[in-house]
Amino acid sequence: MLIEIFQYEFLRNAFITGMMIGFLAPLLGVFIVVRRQSLIADALSHVTLAGIAASLFVEKKLGVFQGMNPLYMGMGFSVIGSIFIEKLRTVYKHYQELAIPIIHSTGIGLSVVFISLADGFNTDLFMYLFGSVSAVSMSDVWTILVILMFVCVIIFIFYKELFLLSFDEEHATASGLNTKWLHLLFIVMVALAIAASMRIVGILLVSSLMTLPVAASIRISKGFKQTIILSIVFAQLAVFFGLFSAYYLDVAPGGTIVLFAVIELILVLITKRVGRKKK
Repeated sequence: MLIEIFQYEFLRNAFITGMMIGFLAPLLGVFIVVRRQSLIADALSHVTLAGIAASLFVEKKLGVFQGMNPLYMGMGFSVIGSIFIEKLRTVYKHYQELAIPIIHSTGIGLSVVFISLADGFNTDLFMYLFGSVSAVSMSDVWTILVILMFVCVIIFIFYKELFLLSFDEEHATASGLNTKWLHLLFIVMVALAIAASMRIVGILLVSSLMTLPVAASIRISKGFKQTIILSIVFAQLAVFFGLFSAYYLDVAPGGTIVLFAVIELILVLITKRVGRKKK
C-alpha cells in the first residue's frame, strides 16, 4: 500500500488526514480525560451529525448550498453545540455534568429528524457515520490542516493555563485566570477537532480516538507531557495500521482504527500487570 499511497490521490489524502487526526484527537483527548469530560466527544459528534444531515437535507430538498462540503455545516453545528454546553454549565452550576447529556440528546433528536427529512440514510451519510478511505478530498485535507495548526498554536500559547484549569479549576479562578473564556476556547477546539475527524474515523467512533490512546498512555506514563506524547504515538499507530487494514479488507476505517487502539490498550494493561507480578 505504501506505493499505492503515492499513486492514488484519495489514498494519499486519507493517509495524510489520518496522521493529522491521529495527532489532533489525542492531543485534546488528554485534557478531556483529565477534566473528566470523556463523554463530551460523543455529545458533540452527534450534534455534528445533525449538521451534516441538515446540510444534505437542504441540498437535496431545497436546492440550497449545492456542492458545499457538508462538513462545514457540521462544524457550525458542533461549535454552536459546544457553546451551549458551556452556557448550560453556568446554568447548572452544581450539576454541570447535565450539560453533556442535554446536548447529546438534542443532537440525536435533530439527527433523526434531518435524516428522516432527507429520506433516510444514503452513501454520503453512511461514510460520515463510520469513516471512509475514499471519501477524503483535498479540501478536507486543507480544512483539517488549518484546524490542526489552530489547535497547536492555542495549546502552545495557553498550555500552562489549560493545564491548571484541567487539574484545579478553583485554583485557576483564584489565580485570576479568565476560566469562562478558556473553557469556551477549549470546547470550541474540541468541537472543530471532532468535526474534522469524521471523514476518517466516523461520527460513531470519533470519541474512541480521543480516549483510548489516552487510557493506554496513562497506565505507563510518568507525567502529563509524557502522557500527551505517548497518546499521540498510540493514536498514530492505530491510525496507520487501521488504514492499512481498512484498505485491504475493504471495510470502514473507523472500525479498524478503533480496534487497533483497543488492542494497544489491552497490550498495555497486560504488560503492566505482568510487570507488577514480577516485582
